[in-house]
Amino acid sequence: MSTKEKISEELLLEEKVVKQNEIVLFNDEVNTFDHVIETLIAVCDHTPEQAEQCALIVHYNGKCTVKTGEYNDLEPQCSGLLQAGLSAEIV
Repeated sequence: MSTKEKISEELLLEEKVVKQNEIVLFNDEVNTFDHVIETLIAVCDHTPEQAEQCALIVHYNGKCTVKTGEYNDLEPQCSGLLQAGLSAEIV
C-alpha cells in the first residue's frame, strides 16, 4: 500500500480593483432604429441581436447601458456614438 502525500501550496494572489464604467445610451426622437443598430455594431462591436435589443431597451426605457469597462477603453467608443449623432455618456 502506497502512501499518498498531499502537498498544499499557498498562492498569494494580488487583486487589482478596477473601476468599471458604463456607456449609457439615451433615447431621442431623431435617430432611427436602423441607425442606432448599425452604429452599435460598428462602434461598440455588438452583434446584430445585441444591438437590436439595446435599441429596443433605449426606446422603451429611455436609456440602456451598451458597454462596460475601463474609462480609457470606453472613451473612444462613446466619442464614436456621439459623432454618429447618438446621445451617450460615460458614467
